[in-house]
Amino acid sequence: MWHHRHVSRTASDHGATIPVIALTGYLGAGKTTLLNHVLRTPQARIGVVINDFGEINVDAGLISGQIDEPASIAGGCICCLPDDGQLDAALARLADPKLRLDAIIVEASGLADPAALARIIGFSEIGGVRDGGVVDVVDAVRHFDTVDSGGVAPARYGAATLVVVNKLDQIPEVDRDATLQRVEARVRERNSRAHVIGAISGRIDPALLYDVAAAADETGQLSFRDAFVEEPADTHHHVHAESVTVSGAAHVDPERLLELLESPPAGVYRVKGTVAVQHRGTARRYVVNVVGPSVHIARAASAGAQSHLVAIGTHFDTAAVQTRIAHALRPADGPASPAALRRWQRYLTRS
Repeated sequence: MWHHRHVSRTASDHGATIPVIALTGYLGAGKTTLLNHVLRTPQARIGVVINDFGEINVDAGLISGQIDEPASIAGGCICCLPDDGQLDAALARLADPKLRLDAIIVEASGLADPAALARIIGFSEIGGVRDGGVVDVVDAVRHFDTVDSGGVAPARYGAATLVVVNKLDQIPEVDRDATLQRVEARVRERNSRAHVIGAISGRIDPALLYDVAAAADETGQLSFRDAFVEEPADTHHHVHAESVTVSGAAHVDPERLLELLESPPAGVYRVKGTVAVQHRGTARRYVVNVVGPSVHIARAASAGAQSHLVAIGTHFDTAAVQTRIAHALRPADGPASPAALRRWQRYLTRS
């Protein structure tokens, strides 16, 4: 069991924050299979927090070392098991900029409450990290016999940002669409924003979860992944992430932009980018990241001539998404109003 405690920020945030992704799912749903697939992403540097090696069973070849020895880590994932059971303590260690992580994945036990875990991550005061969403893995075969047996929709649906209906290969192909629709209909009873996708063997496109920052291992050492792990040749993503990039004006209207960030187009799971907002005669640049209902805004370290946003998701109308983003990035008519800046500031203070 993880317990939340307040920890003061240890680093100033210049936008280079690490998404912390909660990975949940009932016993046997396949969350560890999904995790092991994601950890094989070439060149990705992923921190993993788990609380029980005996139950979680992460592939041995994917464990490059303990976080207590960060100097020995050349690339790939790092497994961290906080002895004191404090998730904040583990996140503080993994947020070390020297590790250059692309993401941190917190794998909960099968009996963990996704909503409680989401609150702990969402309210963490560790500097350098941000809420990366809650991925809830569903067993397409047994879900309606175990987790959701009718009546009131389970509370866990309300916490999810991405619901992965796994093991679709274990039901007849003619029933797969109906199963996805049934799960989505139940999720919608609790959650209007969750993204629902299907998967086989946990194979989802990692681009839905995070960006790979490191193009190559700068130390020149052989990555543990190159040495120990090879994805089968026939492995492929059953759902590919799509993306749309739109550039806009140097200075945007924060109110118009927040309309997009708070309510992204259908099919868009993540939004990221850099924007400039006019503050009483001076322009300030910000990095924005959106996952589900979580909007994260932080001051950007570098300057730039234009604002730009990238939308990432599945099965969306590309033209409609481009139109929505282009509207949000239209030039501001003038300095932002005090009310718009206060609304913007509410999100900034959460970063």
